[in-house]
Amino acid sequence: MATITVRNLEAEVQRRIKHQAASHGQSMEAEARAILTAAVIDGGFAAAWLNSAADVRGDDLVIPTRSVPRESGFS
Repeated sequence: MATITVRNLEAEVQRRIKHQAASHGQSMEAEARAILTAAVIDGGFAAAWLNSAADVRGDDLVIPTRSVPRESGFS
């Protein structure tokens, strides 16, 4: 397995990962590993959102039939 180092991580991001790790009962390292794995393997938030919205349909649009265009009145 590879090892990576993340430099210049914002304090708020670190705090949230620490809190999330504690709520999941695991270390920050394990939590960061789970976050990274989910982001690249599962496609992350965008893919999850698109998958959840796939079954949602809106109303069908009514497209009126077109007629012969009117003459412009620029005289």
